[in-house]
Amino acid sequence: MLEPSADYYIQLGNLSGDAECWFFWGRAGLQSSDLMRVMPDTQSKRLRTAAYPNLDIVVAGSGTKKHVPKSTRLVAIPLLRIHAATHGESGDKTLDLDQVHAEDMIAAPSEWCPNPAYTTCLRVKGHSMGPLIHDGYIVAVDYSQTDRSELDGKLVVVWNEDKGLSISRFRRYRGVEVLEPENREYESMALGTDRAWRVIGRVLWWIGKAP
Repeated sequence: MLEPSADYYIQLGNLSGDAECWFFWGRAGLQSSDLMRVMPDTQSKRLRTAAYPNLDIVVAGSGTKKHVPKSTRLVAIPLLRIHAATHGESGDKTLDLDQVHAEDMIAAPSEWCPNPAYTTCLRVKGHSMGPLIHDGYIVAVDYSQTDRSELDGKLVVVWNEDKGLSISRFRRYRGVEVLEPENREYESMALGTDRAWRVIGRVLWWIGKAP
């Protein structure tokens, strides 16, 4: 059976309501973050509206429920129910992170999140990014940073239609784009020029529990 064209899916999304439009636009290969950049501010804010839990912010280690000073600014970042795989593993096939339900929230200093409206957290699966990032760690991803010319040497999350979401270090060598693992026991991977690979965003920071 032939797949409808991207233009057809976009038109269906334009005719649908807020809940259904993302399905059709996703089938056309569009992410909601792409659309947010070109929408008027009022419409963008309306589509981003979501229910966040009440946050009770306290100073860890204080021994009592001592509240943070008002001058302290924290950003509540959604932790999504998806994984980005390292080399040798397969990640979740989700392309549009905006459309994934959060399992929890993580509070981080505002200076850690230069673009909070485009920042989210997800878990890592696999071992090829060790000893820097271990299996089960949580990474914060800024999905407004997708310009490959500015990501050389940075950690990124990418998407492939077969491998799903992956985390790696992005390198450019004389025009050739490569994904490199931190653990050299795993092989690097050259990115193709087709749409099978997409840079989802830059990894800002990561956290994990001690063994």
